[in-house]
Amino acid sequence: MPRFIFKLVATAALSFVTASAAQAASCGNTASGFDAWKREFAAEAQRAGVGQRGIQALMNAQYSTGTINADRNQKGVKYALNDFIRIRLGSVDGFASTARKRMNRNPNFYAALEQRYGVPAGILLAIHGMETGFGRTMGSTPVVSSITTVAYDCRRSSFFTPHAIAALKMVDRGMLAPSQKGAFHGELGHTQFLPGNALRYGVDANGDGRVDFYNEADALASTANFLRQKGWRPGQPYGEGTANFRVLNEWNAATVYQQAIALVAAKIDG
Repeated sequence: MPRFIFKLVATAALSFVTASAAQAASCGNTASGFDAWKREFAAEAQRAGVGQRGIQALMNAQYSTGTINADRNQKGVKYALNDFIRIRLGSVDGFASTARKRMNRNPNFYAALEQRYGVPAGILLAIHGMETGFGRTMGSTPVVSSITTVAYDCRRSSFFTPHAIAALKMVDRGMLAPSQKGAFHGELGHTQFLPGNALRYGVDANGDGRVDFYNEADALASTANFLRQKGWRPGQPYGEGTANFRVLNEWNAATVYQQAIALVAAKIDG
C-alpha cells in the first residue's frame, strides 16, 4: 500500500485582516482605481504578513473584467434537483460510473483518506466531479487577479479581502504560482477552494513538502480535512436530514447542490 503523508500546512489559522477603516485600502467600482488601490492594499498586505513574493504578485495583478461580469450576473442555483443533475452531471448513474472508475485506479488512497478523516470516497469524488469535472476544468482566470479584483470591488470587498491576503501568502509560501489560473472569484485547484480556506485547511498528502491544490492528492485530502473540521462524523450517514448532510452546507450553501452530492455519493459508495 502506498505511503500517504497527510501533513497539515505549517501555518497558524488564517489571520484575517482586522485593519481599521483608516488603514484599509479604498474600494472602487470601476477599473480606473485599481492600480491606486493595489498600492494602498500592498501596505495593508504587508501589515498582515505578506512578503515580497506576494507583494510582487499583487503589483502584477490585472483588473479582471471577466470576474466582474461573472459577479454582476450571478443568479444563484434555482433548479429543481432533477434539472440540476441533468445540467451539471448528465445522469446519476453515468456520473457515478465515471467516479467509481477513478476510485478504482487508486483505492488505497481513498481508503487512507477515509481512515484519517472519516469522509468516504463517494463524497470526495462527488465534489471533485461537480466542481471541476475531476480536474478537467479548473478555471481560466489568474487567481491573484480575480481575487484582488473582487477584494477591490465595493460590492463584497469585506468578504474577499481576507481571501486576497491569503492568496498572496500562498504565493509567498510556494503554494500558488503568481500566474496560476482558477475560477472567476479566485476559487482554485481540483475542488475549487477559496484562498482563505486553502490556507487554513490545506494538507500535503503526497509528502513533497508543500500544499498544492493543483495536485489531486493534496486537493482531495484538503477537502476531506475541511469537511472533518466543519463537523463531519465518521461512519455516520450523510443523506438529507442527517448531521453530515448539514456539514455539506459548509461546502456549498445551495440545498440542491448538497442534495446532488449526497445522492451521487451514495451511488458511488454503494
